[in-house]
Amino acid sequence: MTEDGRTTTGSDDAGSAERWDAVVVGAGPNGLVAANRLVDAGWSVLLLEAQPGVGGAVRSDRDVHPEFVHDTFSAFYPLAGVSPTITSFGLEDHGLTWRHAPAVLGHFVGDRWALLHRDREVTARSLDAFATGDGQAWLELCEEWDAVGDRLVDGLLSPFPPVRAGLGLAARLPRVGGLEMVRTLLTPALDLAHQRFSGSGAQVLLAGNAGHADIPLDAPGSGLMALMMSMMGQTVGFPVPEGGAGRLAKALLHRFTSKGGRVRTSTEVTRVLVEGGRVTGVETRDGDRHAAGAVLADVAVQHLYGRMVAPEHLPERVRRGMRRFQMDPGTVKVDWALSGPIPWRTAPEHAPGTVHVADSVEEMTRALTQVHSGAVPARPFMLTGQMTTSDPTRSPRGTESFWAYTHVPQVVSTDAGEDGLVGRWDHDENERFADRMQAEMERLAPGFGDLVAARRVLGPHEMESLDANLVGGGVGGGTAQLHQQLVFRPVPGLGRAETPVKGLYLASASAHPGGGVHGACGNNAARAALAHARVRRALPFGR
Repeated sequence: MTEDGRTTTGSDDAGSAERWDAVVVGAGPNGLVAANRLVDAGWSVLLLEAQPGVGGAVRSDRDVHPEFVHDTFSAFYPLAGVSPTITSFGLEDHGLTWRHAPAVLGHFVGDRWALLHRDREVTARSLDAFATGDGQAWLELCEEWDAVGDRLVDGLLSPFPPVRAGLGLAARLPRVGGLEMVRTLLTPALDLAHQRFSGSGAQVLLAGNAGHADIPLDAPGSGLMALMMSMMGQTVGFPVPEGGAGRLAKALLHRFTSKGGRVRTSTEVTRVLVEGGRVTGVETRDGDRHAAGAVLADVAVQHLYGRMVAPEHLPERVRRGMRRFQMDPGTVKVDWALSGPIPWRTAPEHAPGTVHVADSVEEMTRALTQVHSGAVPARPFMLTGQMTTSDPTRSPRGTESFWAYTHVPQVVSTDAGEDGLVGRWDHDENERFADRMQAEMERLAPGFGDLVAARRVLGPHEMESLDANLVGGGVGGGTAQLHQQLVFRPVPGLGRAETPVKGLYLASASAHPGGGVHGACGNNAARAALAHARVRRALPFGR
């Protein structure tokens, strides 16, 4: 295994007749989690990845500037911090070190900062500066989360239906108002922000955290996302791997290979082999076949059901459901190597790792509404990361490794701005839209542009070329809106890792519970494969 996660193997050379207990297709975080879970159970596991290195959307590089580490896609990992799966792996024993910025999250409103700090009293004081009493309201919200948050997260990350976690949550709900708390969880983010708080500081913190998913701020489900992201930031922070996001993937890979797992990179699986309704293995682009009792696919469901599994092996309801499968919006991400710290108009009391950029909840809502209506936003709502602030190893002292990303429509109907962008997302459109994003930073931090030593723009096409799961630049494996969650994910009637092909499991973010680096999709697939194997062994003929 090389430093960047590239791997070579010996025993699984082309033409090998070895049969594996499982083949895992795709070495993104879910594939790595699934592979680890299976090898822990004593299975022989082969992990195949199309890209030269592992990690999927959990990677880092020095392509922007040789002295700067930039996370190619994802960067902050609160879900990894609360995930029972990832925390159970003891990745610190495999080279992973977590780092935290002085403050978790900041939002610049007017000339003041609303700050989310791991010390909830510091957060409360920040919010009281916008409206007296909002600090106490925040502390009360934290207490409610203390009572039910762990059970709620367990339920969201468990296979559907989450019976054990659901019973645990139901037992605790009376402590926080019972049905009133259920109503809070179902309340749209906009309503929740205005019902709980009177000042703009707390309102933008909640609404901005809801904006991490593609659920409209006035739709059910957005309030749950706002509350969950905010409270995860409050309790575990938004940690980053020391040295770059790729260190998280490398730790998962090291754990897997140290337990006997085998990996082949630069190996694209093009076909899932099926006989008599049961999976028998996979075939790669170079013609190699790998026999397996189970196949776990950490791939976008469009690729699995649209290409890798022949249509005749899928029932009509699945083929029909896939015609209505909806992706989340595309993404444009800009990475900057800055020769100095960001010159914010007003310096925050505690430097935040994550910064949300929008002047108000109303502006945030306007930008997100434009995206959902097919318009390229005129003033995009941006999520940004001060990575050297979070982890000083990312760039030379006194500089900043910085990024910003925002969403754009999968299909563009118009440009709400003045550049006439039509959604080609070629080099010219990417650069012009990046200029629009950089102008937002210049407005909040005059002189920002003078510090830019290097810049990289990744549009929807570049993202998909670097990770085929990011279809059209969508980073969530499909929309997170309620009509495509739970039993509706990826198509109505499934909602679990099992597929219509026996022995084939969907292990990507296209499966429940969806996007985020929590490993639940891979873990759920591995658990299903292990459970079915136990059942087969107990049957008289092992069927």
